[in-house]
Amino acid sequence: MAGFGTGALCTGICNNILRRSLSQERLTTLACIACAACCLSLALTPSLAVAAIALALGGAGWVVTWTGLDVSVQLSSPRWVVGRTLSIYSALSSGGIAAGSWLWGTVAENYSLTVALESSAGALLLVAFTGLRLPIRQWKDSDQDPLGFETPAVAVDLKSRSGPIVVKIEYLIPETNVEALLEQMRERRRVQSRVGARHWNLQRDLQEPSQWTETFRTPTWMDYLRLNHRLTAADMELDQRLLELNLGELPPRTRLSIERPTGATRKRDQPTGFFFRR
Repeated sequence: MAGFGTGALCTGICNNILRRSLSQERLTTLACIACAACCLSLALTPSLAVAAIALALGGAGWVVTWTGLDVSVQLSSPRWVVGRTLSIYSALSSGGIAAGSWLWGTVAENYSLTVALESSAGALLLVAFTGLRLPIRQWKDSDQDPLGFETPAVAVDLKSRSGPIVVKIEYLIPETNVEALLEQMRERRRVQSRVGARHWNLQRDLQEPSQWTETFRTPTWMDYLRLNHRLTAADMELDQRLLELNLGELPPRTRLSIERPTGATRKRDQPTGFFFRR
């Protein structure tokens, strides 16, 4: 355990230097390889010195992996939901540790400790190979920061609970960009639904085929404001791609409206009788 702690301590001190030199994906891959080497060394060598060095590698890989994953989860989560994301990540991590402890303990009990260590080393190498095939996206500190949103001016007196609000965004798309638009709109639907849009749909005008309208609803005016505050800097890239597909120099036009019931309403000043005469 002294070797494991020494490796973890030294790596923790040099953690900032390592992250400036290597990407998170590369560090995670190297950490998996280091932990795999630790398991294989413990399984195959009887030497105490070799075991201490191997445990130092394992401690280094352990610190690099956990600190890196914590940072990646925080950077890849929008600010308004980062607390929820971290709680889910912590629950899954704790569950994974418990499940792994049970699995390798069962293997060691039914077969041998050597088989358990060798199998865990193989699993770690498989994780490293998977990381090479499916790399983690590199996030910047500002990617998930909220965008600066100004409340639009409206001519109707709206309260926070006024609604439902209907949002229509009109695009002018030439025929050559239709396929690209549909591809971007699939991502657009995912983004808008994530931040709270409801009943999202895309419409094409039958009389003017170049006219496309993106429509969605929010339950209240406050929900519409929250939706826009939840959009991040990374979502701006999608808006920029849609702007490039739009025809003309003017950006897509956004129209806001509020739904109103058409059923009969009772006047408030009309008295209501509780007793009826025969």
